[in-house]
Amino acid sequence: MSARETFLPDPSATEALAVALAASQPPRAVVYLEGDLGAGKSSLARAWLRALGVRGAIKSPTYTLVERYPLPGGEAAHLDLYRLAGAAELDFLGLDELAAEAALWLVEWPGRGQGGLPAPDLRLRLAVDGTGRRARLEAASPAGEAWLARAPV
Repeated sequence: MSARETFLPDPSATEALAVALAASQPPRAVVYLEGDLGAGKSSLARAWLRALGVRGAIKSPTYTLVERYPLPGGEAAHLDLYRLAGAAELDFLGLDELAAEAALWLVEWPGRGQGGLPAPDLRLRLAVDGTGRRARLEAASPAGEAWLARAPV
């Protein structure tokens, strides 16, 4: 599978990446957002949801674990699994219902839910790089491969 890497010098570059990915995403997509604390995963997710038309408060799912947002043609789910001890705890989150309704999954800390999450189409790894961030996008499915090929990133 293919991969791309880009440098994000400031928050506006992170927002531009989110806008580009939102504009080019397939009708159904699962995105794993990976990186250390403070790498910018939540900021990127908020910008992505805004680009899709979500208005009002976009809450961090740090304590609720899942936040859902209505979108035209479905809904988006933003998950933050940092506080999970393991994938067995996913059973309490109602992911079966979510799988049927969510057109977009943005999953922070997906390794904590390994084995209980849908497979990703795209892995987006963020890392602090000087005063900015480095973003590595890796296709993880045929849909992700096609997405990455057409994404203006």
